Amino acid sequence: MTKFRTTLKLIRRSPYQSIAAVIMTTVTFFIISVSSLAALGGHQLLQFFQSRPQVTAFFKDGTTPAQVEALKTQITQGKAIESATYISQSDALTLYREQNQDNPLLLEMVTADILPASLEVSAKNVTDLASIAETMQQSSYVEEVVFQKDVIDTLAKWVNGLRWGGAILSGLLVFASVTTIIIILGLKFSNKKNELKTLALLGASSWYIRSPFLVEGILYSLLGAFLGWGISYLVLLYTTPNLIDFLTGIPLLPVPLWVMAIILGGELLLGAILGAVSSLIATRRLSR
Repeated sequence: MTKFRTTLKLIRRSPYQSIAAVIMTTVTFFIISVSSLAALGGHQLLQFFQSRPQVTAFFKDGTTPAQVEALKTQITQGKAIESATYISQSDALTLYREQNQDNPLLLEMVTADILPASLEVSAKNVTDLASIAETMQQSSYVEEVVFQKDVIDTLAKWVNGLRWGGAILSGLLVFASVTTIIIILGLKFSNKKNELKTLALLGASSWYIRSPFLVEGILYSLLGAFLGWGISYLVLLYTTPNLIDFLTGIPLLPVPLWVMAIILGGELLLGAILGAVSSLIATRRLSR
């Protein structure tokens, strides 16, 4: 308790330096929170699209269910297939009506006869999609094959770039935060050097002298971690309704509370480590 009171006195004596340290750590952990949420959302988005039917074969008129089943059997041999779903003309009409139920004019113009039957195949391994599409295209019963591999590959590149970009930016800001705390605590330690030397001559241990600065550094980081996380969570809650409308049909939002709790816990732990390391570096360098 005495160490905490001493730390508060140090903070009150130089409030502007303390505010600068908290702002820097807040910005850092805000970016870390946003990057974590973006990386998690990108990963789930990629998994969602990878689990959707990736190759769709549209059959010619007159193709029988037996011919479709033969093609389905040929495709599933030797490949890890997540699902292979046959959609008849009547099923296609039902789906069409569900997708256009708000437009009666379009519903009146379309019948089952003009909609092709199709086979939708989703593979467990994305690398199998090309061979599946090639097998479908070689079939004399298939009119057209829709292959979404390029979309998945592009999305995977964007997600990977997002991860690396967030990690690099977060790393730079972590370095800036650590440097800021070291400079601020170093200046405070230097200004009190004569007083601290007197304490050392009176028998005070190195830990006793440095502990208030250690607590101060950890306090800056913990406060910045909580504020950065809190601001990111408020921004997420504010934008969630618009994002849900934009991502219609993709189950990414709302973000579960336990996910945010894990992010907060990780950031508080990281903040405590960064604050402790920064404080030890600052006090060790100037106590020599």
